[in-house]
Formats: sequence, C-alpha cells, structure tokens
Amino acid sequence: MSNSLITLRRPDASDGSALHELIAACPPLDANSRYCNLLQCTHFSTTSVVAARGDDIVAAISGYLVPGREDTLFVWQVAVSESARGQGLGGRMISEILARPECSGVRYLETSVTASNDASWAMFRGFARRTEAALEESEMFEQTRHFAGELVRIGPMGKQARPETDPASPDVIKERMA
Repeated sequence: MSNSLITLRRPDASDGSALHELIAACPPLDANSRYCNLLQCTHFSTTSVVAARGDDIVAAISGYLVPGREDTLFVWQVAVSESARGQGLGGRMISEILARPECSGVRYLETSVTASNDASWAMFRGFARRTEAALEESEMFEQTRHFAGELVRIGPMGKQARPETDPASPDVIKERMA
C-alpha cells in the first residue's frame, strides 16, 4: 500500500469527520471536537493540508498564520496514520502549505512539541535542516500554569522551503510514495 498515490490538497468541510478520526488514531495528539476539526478544515483550509490515498485521509496538518505576525505559520497539529509514517510526508505537507500564495510572506514556522514526542521532534528538526533554517526552543506556556510543551521556531526560511508547483494546479501536489 505504500506505493499508492498520495494527493496533498486543502481540506474542506467533507474532511471534518475523517480528520477527527485520524487525530483520534494518532496518540499523543489532543483529540478535539468534531466541530473544531470542521473549523480546521474550513476556516483554516488555506494553512492546512490533508494527504489522501484514494478516498482515505492518511495524514493532515492544521495550521494558521499567527495574528499580528503574518510572517509566521503556526503548525497546530500534525497527524500521520500508521500506514503513512516514515516516508517524510510531514515535511512535504509543510512545504505544500508554504508554497501557497497565502503563505508567500511566511519566513518562520512555529509549533509546540512535548519533550516525549520523538516523531515530531525528528520531523521538525529535519525540516529545519532541509531548509537551512535555525531551530530554536523556548517555553511557550509556563509549564506549571499551562502544560508541558516547548515552542519550536524555525527560520528565517528561504525559497528552498517551498517546492515548485504546477501553475495549472497550485493547490494540489501529487507524488508517488516510495
């Protein structure tokens, strides 16, 4: 199944339930309400992406431009199903979001990562390395008052963070998974 065609695209309202189920199947991600996932797929569709194999959503990233700092994309959640892990899909999804016109001014990527989430750390460190950008860690919220999560900031990023896109279809990148 790993050789199946994966399509990266903007999410839409019809993806809300599938996103909810994907996140539930990807601990330690925080499960949100279906309504929240529906909003991620609609209100935040320009800064989010789903990876579909046929009719199945196998991965997704939810993100948004930080209000007042539109040069910063905040990656809210990254979910990759077990069947799609270990193939660099997370980094490709981030690059696909950054290639969109709405993100043309983005120079920084931020996210929060718990210390124990090795897969997320590997993905974000790899993305920083590939884009030749610094990766800085700082406390996002005070641990004793909020929760245990480190703020990760990558940037500034150059053009190498954005893949070449087909001008006839800027919202969809199709690639054959190795």
